[in-house]
Amino acid sequence: MTPILTIQNLIVQRGGVIVLDVRELNVEESRILALIGPNGAGKSTLLLTLAGLLKPSRGILRYKGRTIETNADRADMRRSVSVVFQEPLLLNTSVEKNVALGFKFRHLNNVEIKRNVDEALNYFGITALAKRSAKTLSGGEAKRVSLARAFALKPQVILLDEAFNSLDPPTRETLMDDLRHILEETKITAVMALHDREETLRLAQDAAVMVDGKIVQSGTTAGIFNRPDSEFVASFVGTETILEGTVKSGSAEMMEIAVAGETIQATGAFPVGQSVYCCIRPENITVSTDMPEKTSARNVFEAKISKITRQAFFYKMFLDCGFPLVAYITVSSCEDLGLCEGSVVAVSFKATAIHVMRRE
Repeated sequence: MTPILTIQNLIVQRGGVIVLDVRELNVEESRILALIGPNGAGKSTLLLTLAGLLKPSRGILRYKGRTIETNADRADMRRSVSVVFQEPLLLNTSVEKNVALGFKFRHLNNVEIKRNVDEALNYFGITALAKRSAKTLSGGEAKRVSLARAFALKPQVILLDEAFNSLDPPTRETLMDDLRHILEETKITAVMALHDREETLRLAQDAAVMVDGKIVQSGTTAGIFNRPDSEFVASFVGTETILEGTVKSGSAEMMEIAVAGETIQATGAFPVGQSVYCCIRPENITVSTDMPEKTSARNVFEAKISKITRQAFFYKMFLDCGFPLVAYITVSSCEDLGLCEGSVVAVSFKATAIHVMRRE
């Protein structure tokens, strides 16, 4: 299937400075793509380019297989694309008139406009606000109005720039759930600039990691989070443990890796002597008070808890077992086991839980 949006060798300049340099990006139809990366990575610039609001200096942008070259091409594409900016940007009028604003330059009769507006208001649970003045809305309500305005146009693609920015946690949680449900129901393709790992995992099937205006890795969200291509990507997507090691032996499917005087077993087939990074996500490490007698995990070590910090609904545990590890443990488990800084515990993790990368 042809991607709905494609970028190839695209350069965007501002003031003579290259701010976007994307070799390739494919946006698959009816899927959600998250653009993630640190502040200033170029996520918003890429969204504006995909929307046809920024003209690239060179390179190719295709929409449904058609190359966008002229202003007429961009104008035609923009009729199928809606953009939701960080700030709601509402006019000082009623909610329903704000939602209907996008129809100003579209040749629809009043009956069609009202039907689309009513449907969008219902989607986002704001029908009761239809006659309210936009200036009286809360931040969450205003965000829902801006989203309803974008969806009312029934776009083929919707582009969202930090859609959940500045919202309180309960409002953000509810809006994320509603937006995901609406996208699944409507099959509208979405590209979202996000900065939160949890938002990315919760919403997006695909992701692209950006830094300094470049895409350094793209693919499925699960693939990027579990099999990062570089130390930077691994760290950015929440791989808390990144160990330097050297392959000491191996077969076609299993390796033994020397790490700080210890031996770790991991799946893979790097040659003996190869310097590698071993990436282990904290949720893949099991902590117990006794050495397990039977376990499917190939890696079991005694460790000392050097630090424990509270992270919302779980504890983040820093461990020393000859090499550093970071594990997550539920609050109830930590308290039931009586764990504290200085406690000696057993840690285990499977060979398949380790992502091994070549280290130059």
